[in-house]
Amino acid sequence: MNNLISLIINPLLYIIPVLLAVAFLTLVERKVLGYMQLRKGPNIVGPKGILQPLADGLKLFIKEPIRPSTSSQTLFVIMPVLALTLSLVIWIPLPMPNNLSNINLGLLFILALSSLTVYSVLGSGWSSNSKYALIGSLRAVAQTISYEVTLGLILLCLVLMTGSFSLMSFNTTQEFLWLILPAWPMAAMWFTSTLAETNRAPFDLTEGESELVSGFNVEYAGGPFALFFLAEYANILFMNTLSTILFFGTTYNHNEPKMYTLELMIKATILLILFLWVRASYPRFRYDQLMHLIWKNFLPITIVMVILHISLPIMTSGIPPMM
Repeated sequence: MNNLISLIINPLLYIIPVLLAVAFLTLVERKVLGYMQLRKGPNIVGPKGILQPLADGLKLFIKEPIRPSTSSQTLFVIMPVLALTLSLVIWIPLPMPNNLSNINLGLLFILALSSLTVYSVLGSGWSSNSKYALIGSLRAVAQTISYEVTLGLILLCLVLMTGSFSLMSFNTTQEFLWLILPAWPMAAMWFTSTLAETNRAPFDLTEGESELVSGFNVEYAGGPFALFFLAEYANILFMNTLSTILFFGTTYNHNEPKMYTLELMIKATILLILFLWVRASYPRFRYDQLMHLIWKNFLPITIVMVILHISLPIMTSGIPPMM
């Protein structure tokens, strides 16, 4: 009985804070963008607009969901649920300060789940039976796949530096020196790739309202649209938390887990503000510029870095090459 209760309670202790953080991230984004554009942002619902996310969520979930008569009804309903489920399950291996499941190959688990998010985007665009939605989903898939190559190679370099696929080992490795100091080029490419991976400006080509009419989710409204919205912001929150663990390692003290959690939250919040700053500062890229950046700039640099991280330890160890 106790095991059954823990199987229910432990996931809820992860899911509820993530959903609350996602809700108030939308408020922070609107406030920060407002002040960057010399306006107030939400300030009507509740004191200083703090209840605005609850009002938005209530409005979306009580609206009538629209299902196009020509769409594939089953896939059309399942895809938003799949997107939100993947965005919540991917938090399992993160040490915050304890992980929900002690997975030795945590980084591989994260890469596998982040790759599955492509199917929710493609399925939603295809099942809508709309040309605009299909074009938006195909662009999203091409963009996500392109940047996952760079993300995977950067993660491989970091694994070679730390010697483990476990995320807890990154905190141990960075007790005396953050990895961003010796690996700042990788950190810069990682940050840019996470912007593209989460469809954020200036890489929000899948949701460019001016040319794609909101992209793959154009046929969604009400609750299903809210699920896509929650999934996108949960992924943004997750990517910044993962970036904090990979490059700004937080020392974990078993006697003070609250301090570890607080430090992790502060660092992740600073990266989130940087995400918003980028959105307020840069115009959207053209699609050919995006592909040029990844395939002709980032990919050759990351391949060279992987080769260097593999060959340098062998060259410096004095081990004779195999015949």
